[in-house]
Amino acid sequence: MKKGMIIAVLFIVAGISFIGYGLFEKINMDRKTEAALREAVGMTKVNPEKKERPPVPDDFDPQTGEVIGLLEIPRLEAELPIVEGTDPAELEKGVGHYKGASFPGEEGQIVFSGHRDTVFLRLGELEVGDRFFVRMSYGDYMYEIYDSKIVDEDDRTVITLQKEKEDLLLTTCYPFTLTGAAPERYILYAKPMDTR
Repeated sequence: MKKGMIIAVLFIVAGISFIGYGLFEKINMDRKTEAALREAVGMTKVNPEKKERPPVPDDFDPQTGEVIGLLEIPRLEAELPIVEGTDPAELEKGVGHYKGASFPGEEGQIVFSGHRDTVFLRLGELEVGDRFFVRMSYGDYMYEIYDSKIVDEDDRTVITLQKEKEDLLLTTCYPFTLTGAAPERYILYAKPMDTR
């Protein structure tokens, strides 16, 4: 076999291995997200008497990696599990709740993050005025988008963790179509709404 042929075969094998590994990772992530979604749907439908916009229970203290709720985005026909934490292991399961941020029903900044190529693949389709729901085990909350922003990946001014007023941020990497590390972040700002 000629040297050129050997190199070509090696490139083909490497390419197939690379694609195979990517496919394996995608299937694995999809399985984790589906399992978290089943858990989120189950936990948010357990209490049919739960009220809209109740305060956060005093004993609500989720651990990192724990499924804590469900994000429903009607415009995208999406139901996404919310997991405590935003490290890679948590974001493989769904939308991550930023540790230290407020929870729905609390005064302060609520921050949810997700991968642009999985759970937040279509986040850019949402517009000012669109509404979505956050369903927690202790209550249901509706939010309306009032602003969007694109910032540099190193911009630390977006997440303030202020405790004055309830405000929800959805964040993901940007641009959506870029392969590899993204240089920017896409932010949607939403305010709480009364569903009555």
